[in-house]
Amino acid sequence: MITGKKAKTAFRLSFSYIALVILTIFCAYPALWVLMSSFRTGDALFSDKIIPTSYTFSHYTTLFDKHPFGVWYGNTMKISIASMILGTILTLLTGYAFSVFRFAGRKNLMSILLVLGLFPGFMSMIAIYILLNQMNLLNTHTAVVIVYAAGAPLYFLFAKSYFDTIPKSLVEAARIDGAGHMPIFFRIVLPLSTPLIVFTSLMTFTGAFTDFIFAKLVLRSPEKKTLAVGLFDMIGDRFSTEFTTFAAGCVLAAVPVTILFILMQRFLVEGLTAGADKG
Repeated sequence: MITGKKAKTAFRLSFSYIALVILTIFCAYPALWVLMSSFRTGDALFSDKIIPTSYTFSHYTTLFDKHPFGVWYGNTMKISIASMILGTILTLLTGYAFSVFRFAGRKNLMSILLVLGLFPGFMSMIAIYILLNQMNLLNTHTAVVIVYAAGAPLYFLFAKSYFDTIPKSLVEAARIDGAGHMPIFFRIVLPLSTPLIVFTSLMTFTGAFTDFIFAKLVLRSPEKKTLAVGLFDMIGDRFSTEFTTFAAGCVLAAVPVTILFILMQRFLVEGLTAGADKG
């Protein structure tokens, strides 16, 4: 009986490891292909060998010599960091309000926000474009930051679920001592919410860093472009052949997001699981 149970456990573990290895190959192969292509001589991405026979760093230097890659990088980092700060604050405040306060229409408002968050963002782009045009904010980074930050609270449910797990006795004790809502939020709730803050910040940062559709719609002049828009325009022309240079740009664009995920992996998992504890 024990032997049969051990055999089932060994089979289940073996199947899990095999599935993980297959998933790793599927995930790592495209990234490895782009990385090797960025060092391959010539302009074509296609090759019968994933490992190039000769290496060159000229594609990385071409990004800065021929294209305003540094400007695109700076614009993307500025927009992503500003959107991350504003979006995280708005998301935390929204989640805290729904977790702590009880007011008329609370459940209906939560349902509306939840349903709105399920729709793809590009459905509202025409309306947002007209609104930004009336406000003279087209082709500005301010418009992009405002839209990214304003859309972040639609995913308030993780924040609310996490705040629901914080013992109410701590908040009630602070109220008995005379603390208001804002001191309780900043001095008691936020110090206990590090995984949630990291998770929300990382999701907001990567969302703004990798967005292409809205940035392409709003940002038009070369000095305003982000990495996604600039790299796409670099190969968007039908006669363009700079695909290996495009691969080099993709590698450099992936650096900050990869570093953030590696450094914040522990907090990311804790925030995701804690936020999913209650619906």
